[in-house]
Formats: sequence, structure tokens, C-alpha cells
Amino acid sequence: MNALTKKLSTAAATVALAIAGTSAFAEKWDMPMAYAATNFHSEMGVVFADKVREYTGGEIDITVHPGGSLFKGGEIKRAVQTGQAPIGERFMSAHANEAPLLGWDNVPFVAASYETNEKLWAAAKDKVNGQLADLNLVTLYTCPWPGQGFYFNKEVKTSDDTQGVKFRSYNTATATFAEELGMIPVQVEAAELSQALATGVAEAFISSGSTGYDRKVWEQLSHYYKVNAWHPRNYVMVNKGIWEGLSAETQAAMQKAADETGAACAAKSAELANWYFEQLEANGMQVEDASPEFLAELERIGAKMKEDWITAAGDDAQAILDAYAAN
Repeated sequence: MNALTKKLSTAAATVALAIAGTSAFAEKWDMPMAYAATNFHSEMGVVFADKVREYTGGEIDITVHPGGSLFKGGEIKRAVQTGQAPIGERFMSAHANEAPLLGWDNVPFVAASYETNEKLWAAAKDKVNGQLADLNLVTLYTCPWPGQGFYFNKEVKTSDDTQGVKFRSYNTATATFAEELGMIPVQVEAAELSQALATGVAEAFISSGSTGYDRKVWEQLSHYYKVNAWHPRNYVMVNKGIWEGLSAETQAAMQKAADETGAACAAKSAELANWYFEQLEANGMQVEDASPEFLAELERIGAKMKEDWITAAGDDAQAILDAYAAN
């Protein structure tokens, strides 16, 4: 355990002990989430909160704050780590700069379906949760996004068409894709995406149909290319010190709620995947498979990114991929 982790854990434990004799914090938990209230991840956050309230007999009362309204997306992990919020949700690979292993779900073309993504998570889960524990976090549940594809405001057949395009990135993997394709990565949170597109700060991005639908990107962009590069995951995390301060009974009740919600969220994601494409088309966007030439370029970049990830994350990364391959 490093010095920062010790400091965070000690601070959280102190907070937990200080409030143990009162009901205010134990009963009222704020849960910041980064995506719009209408996004299925946020909707499932409300389902989770309701289940927790029911299964704990009202002991834990969670209020969900979607859309970065309590803490912006990039602030949520830190808020939970330090106990400013006991629980929250974030895009797991957003932390790959700090801990490369957390980019496990953004290795392109390794797990390009819901089924294979679930197998990859099974292979990665123990090591990833160990890494998060070192960051003073406990994972309650994760939920995959639909497969990732590219949004542009013009037709794109090869990387010749992407040179100089300002590309919204949200983690290391998306920034790498941008750079390899001759684009300019610009860090933009989901809640700020519409404004970034409207003002020209960003002109393209990679994401699922969900983000495009939520942000009504057809108002600025014209094309979506199906690539299915990966199925990234959001995760609901709780401060480790606060979690360890709960009774075993309360932990079990919350974990039951988490397990049920995670399964329902994954099913909802799969159910909505094609529906999002239909909505993009209904609003005037051209939705199609990436050209064979563009896809081949992306796969070459993906192979390089896989090797880079193994180098950055080390033996644990290779162990995850080996375990995944064995299944």
C-alpha cells in the first residue's frame, strides 16, 4: 500500500468511525454519476439505489446525482476515494493513466461482443478489483456499454479522411486511436460533448450509439461507423474505508442489490444496442459498417495498442489475456 492509499484509507476510516454513532451519513448517501439521467447507466443507478433501500431496510438511502451534477465525471473517483461521496460511478478505463491495468476493457478487438466481454471481465475481475482496492475503492457492480464506433461529420473511408480532425477523447485508448489516425485528441467529458461539438472544440469521437443518442449528435454530425472495437465498462464504486465500516449484513444486502443491478444493466445495454442505431438513422445520420480499408487500419492500430497495454500494465495484463484465451 502506497503513502497516498494509506492516507486515503486512514481518512476514510476516521470519517466512518466518527459517524458510526449517528444516522445521518449512514442513512444518506450521495451517488454522483457522469451520464445523463435518461442514460441507461443512470437509470440503473436509480434501480440500484431502490434495491439498496429495500434490502437494507432503509439503513442506506442513496440519492443518485446524474449528469455530473454533483461532481464532474473526472472528479468522481477522487471524491469517492477521499470520502467526499461514499459511492459513485465512473468509466473504469478513465483511470488507465493512473493505473494501466484499468484499461483492460479498452484493448481493441480483443472482446468485440457482449459474450466475449463478459468472459474478459471474468478473467480480469480479481486483478482489477485488487488494483482498485489499492486505490481505496471497492467495486460493487460493473456494466458494459454497447460496442464502440466512430462518429464523424463527413464520409470516412480511410485515415486519409481523418487527418487533422479534432477528436474527442475520454481516456488513453481513445487518444491513442486519434493520434494513430492523424487526428488531434481533445479531452471532453460526456456531459460537455454537445457543447464541444457545437462550438467546434471536437469534430469526431468514438463511442457507442448510446452517447450519440443521449447527446443528439445528429445536430452536428452526419456519419456513424460501426466498428465494435470494444465494450467499455462503467463501475459503481464505494469508498473502501466506509465499506469496511458497514456490518456484514449490510454489505451482503448491498452486494445482492449490486449483483442484480449489474446483470439487469448488462441485459439492458444489449437490448438497446441496435435501437440506438435506429434512432440515429431516424434523426438523419448515416449508420453503416466501417469500410474494409478503414477497419484494417484500425485493427493494425489495435494490435499495437494491445502490446502497449501489456508493456504498461505488466504481468497482470498478460495473465488476464492468457486466462481469457483459455476460456
